[in-house]
Amino acid sequence: MLQNQKFDVIIIGGSYAGLSAAMSLGRSLRKVLIIDSGLPCNKQTPHSHNFITQDGETPNNIAKKAREQVLKYDTIILLDAVAVKGVKVENNFLITTDKNEIFEGRKIIFATGIKDHFPSIKNFSDCWGISVIHCPYCHGYEVAYKKTAILANGEKAMHIASLVNNLTKDLTILTNGEKKFTDEQLSKLIKHNIPIIEKEITEIIHENGSIKNIIYKDNTSMSFEVMYAPVSFSQNSNIPNLLGCELDEQGYIKTNDLQQTTVKGIWACGDNIKSMRSVANAVASGNLTGAMVNKELIDEEF
Repeated sequence: MLQNQKFDVIIIGGSYAGLSAAMSLGRSLRKVLIIDSGLPCNKQTPHSHNFITQDGETPNNIAKKAREQVLKYDTIILLDAVAVKGVKVENNFLITTDKNEIFEGRKIIFATGIKDHFPSIKNFSDCWGISVIHCPYCHGYEVAYKKTAILANGEKAMHIASLVNNLTKDLTILTNGEKKFTDEQLSKLIKHNIPIIEKEITEIIHENGSIKNIIYKDNTSMSFEVMYAPVSFSQNSNIPNLLGCELDEQGYIKTNDLQQTTVKGIWACGDNIKSMRSVANAVASGNLTGAMVNKELIDEEF
């Protein structure tokens, strides 16, 4: 019975980072359990980019192929469930799922991702990952030269504008309220002919997720083809917190250069540890994490 088995490593989260970590461990003959709910944050994104060998592929196809390859290693098991609780018992960890199953692992890897929090703008979520995007490196090439909005204010707006200005000159900052820029920042925006609109936004008019118009509170509108929007977030799982893992000032799980959290025996990888959100970065951090967890197991055994 699966529940009575003890695992070398339990990986919570089975998207790109979690699968990558599992492959590293499976190839070292480690007994691994992946617990995954099957709800990745990029489920609406039509194509993944900036990842060599997979450029332009759909995120779902990349994940499907990854699962097939990872599960060929007979020491790896993938469980369709949600991990809801974690406790440390002596030197091991007990993880409970939403099905009231309890699994024991020597080490834990959190590849749980983050939860995006959208602004109160009608239809924003319908466009997320399609024409409302977060990353110029992931999506910028495909929307280059288009009429572009940046939904941000202050330093965040400046950072995105500096990146996107190389991709399009038809660029407008939407602060969704009073602007918050220094005189130096305003001078730079004027220099690059980037206007600022301070009106509050109420709705996005779209067609199958593709932006057509932005509607303001005063019932005026502007047409755009794409919008960059850095949204706020929280951790997708509260188990790291339950186990005592510290977060940094931005809300990411604190890890060292070896992907270790502040709790011995626990690692983290993927979107939950840093702002560079991409499939390529998730795969890279998962690969390193798997190797580092295996290294600690080796040090305990050899």
